[in-house]
Amino acid sequence: MASDLTLLIPEIILLLSIVAALVAEMLRLPRTALLVMLAGLLVATVLTLPLLGQDTGIFSGTYRIDTLSVWAKLILLPATALALILARAELADSDREGTVYVLLSLVTLGSLVLAGAGDTMLLVLGVLMSGLGSFALVAYPRNNIATEASMKFFVFASVTGSVMVFGLSYWFGGTGSTLLSDLASLEGKPLIAAVGLIAVIIGLGYKASLVPFHFWAPDAYEGAPVSIAGYLSVVPKIGAIFALAQVVRHLPVTMDWPLIIAVVSVLSMTYGYLAALVQDNVVRLLAYSSIAQAGYFLLGMVAVGVSSLAFESMVVFAAAYVAMNLGAFAVVMRVGRTLDAFSGIGRANPVLGVAMVVFLLSLTGIPPLAGFVGKFLLFAASIDASFTWLVVVAILNSVLSLAVYLRIVVSMYRQGDSVGATGLTPMPLVTLVGATAFAFTLGIGLAAQVLLNQLN
Repeated sequence: MASDLTLLIPEIILLLSIVAALVAEMLRLPRTALLVMLAGLLVATVLTLPLLGQDTGIFSGTYRIDTLSVWAKLILLPATALALILARAELADSDREGTVYVLLSLVTLGSLVLAGAGDTMLLVLGVLMSGLGSFALVAYPRNNIATEASMKFFVFASVTGSVMVFGLSYWFGGTGSTLLSDLASLEGKPLIAAVGLIAVIIGLGYKASLVPFHFWAPDAYEGAPVSIAGYLSVVPKIGAIFALAQVVRHLPVTMDWPLIIAVVSVLSMTYGYLAALVQDNVVRLLAYSSIAQAGYFLLGMVAVGVSSLAFESMVVFAAAYVAMNLGAFAVVMRVGRTLDAFSGIGRANPVLGVAMVVFLLSLTGIPPLAGFVGKFLLFAASIDASFTWLVVVAILNSVLSLAVYLRIVVSMYRQGDSVGATGLTPMPLVTLVGATAFAFTLGIGLAAQVLLNQLN
């Protein structure tokens, strides 16, 4: 038991920080709550580093300390810190400011539980922990748009969560165990295996905003504060995708589950970008973009158990995705939610314009940026798993994504009226987050490029 708790130190530190921040909020000290959470996230990240290379299960195998769970901490904990800083810039001095910091961190803790889940009950617990806080965060503005979006989010989550629990009961009946490591015993029970898998894809697919379980995402992102939308686009999504990878790694290979994942990937990529093409609200555009990007993660998932690049590619793309997506949302916070707000901003503020172009090109997958390296590894993993056709579809969608993101770039450098170029309020905290995201978008890409060149 003591050794198990030792391996859980990052999660314990995060939980204790949440409790301390909640006490600070009860005392009406939101700035103290923010500092406590930032310190806790930093300490938890540092204490995760010694866990690199671990591959074990704790508490009788119900929770995993492995590549996915350890890297989830190293990616999601710093991402949450950046989201907290964005939230401070946007929501400072509001009446429930400290509550936002606590809820963001609780959702992160739930996402970490998902990423390390080794038992079906932890899948349910992780979905609940990351979901309940998300509903409240979306409703934070307390206006009609936010309230409606939160209710849609809540109702959709209730239905998909119920379906997942129902499907998991089939797996328990078929294996006599709630451990994911026992799913291999479903060999020869294709119907039970299929029902459970579809239910899990529904339950986790809504968290990751995979098509066709994505309907809540555009409305929730639009209704929530921009900082919250940026957070929801990365942290819960990555937690859910890593959880799905933890599930499929033990499924019988004879049930053709990779084909099901591949179909969901195609639907997510294609629909996401097609819907984004007609959006004039940049937040909704990025919401549909995040749906499409979730589809790219699945290129690595189809290779689980086949290619050594499967987990590696998902981890690299997750790190890249956090940097470029949070960076894009930071620019939106600085400029505005509509395409008109971006009109002429690249000419009036070249630094801001270049930063947004880099984030968008990275989301497209243009070298030598971080997004390219992540997608390159995902493509390689998918090819190793003999899903070359899926890579072709992904490349075609990358071309389509260029048309999506160029809509923003064209607006930024359009000749004529500079609607959004005037009156930008200085926001040092947003600039800090944007600069950090910019550095990682370039750094991950360049460092990986050097490594790949050496390997070749």
